[in-house]
Amino acid sequence: MSDTTAGGREPLETADLEVPADPLAGHPTTAYFWGHVAGSGEVSSDRIEVVATDEASAQVLAAVAGGTVDHDTMTREYAHDTSITRTEDEYTVSIERDDDGLFGRESTLGLPVDGRGGYRFGAFSSYRRELLRGLFEGCGTICFKSSSGTVGISAVHDDRALLEHVQNLIAACPVDAPTGDLGETSSGGYWFGIDDDAAPAFGRWLYEDCAETGLYAPSRNRKLERSLEQAAADDEAADD
Repeated sequence: MSDTTAGGREPLETADLEVPADPLAGHPTTAYFWGHVAGSGEVSSDRIEVVATDEASAQVLAAVAGGTVDHDTMTREYAHDTSITRTEDEYTVSIERDDDGLFGRESTLGLPVDGRGGYRFGAFSSYRRELLRGLFEGCGTICFKSSSGTVGISAVHDDRALLEHVQNLIAACPVDAPTGDLGETSSGGYWFGIDDDAAPAFGRWLYEDCAETGLYAPSRNRKLERSLEQAAADDEAADD
């Protein structure tokens, strides 16, 4: 990991990560991992696959769960407008079932994300920031909205129930960040956005001190910082 954060710190090497022996235990590292699994993962009886668009983040996820990382380049449609496509790097983290099952469980039903629409995030109630960071990096977007000169933070997923969970987590965080109602995307999924006025403060809170733990995607953090700078410059231009 050679990227630096906006604060000038180097992200932690995966060897320096604090990883609990039990991947299901309540801990910042496991909260970040299971947030990613919920946002961009697939859970089946014999494996878990998690997709990340940041290599550093993928290596962190693999270190947490003992998985392998494969790299590919994918072209996909935007959920909000399927007529627009984007091409990006994609890193797939794979965790295979062993003789003891997945993380020592014979069934996925005991996992925080069971692949059947069940989400059990109670163990991570003290680590909402890391859980939400993993979720937003898995199924969220951060951008600068040139039409309004504001920072945009939104989440998109096929599972309405997951996004309702995410909204509840946001409502319980220490930063006031209204989300409004869920909307439907043109691709058949669901989405919500943080209110424009609240997005900057929520984004800063979400990535606060992330370099100290290494639990983040450096490219996403850079995009947040650029979007905040663009919004601030837009405000200054409007005041002139």
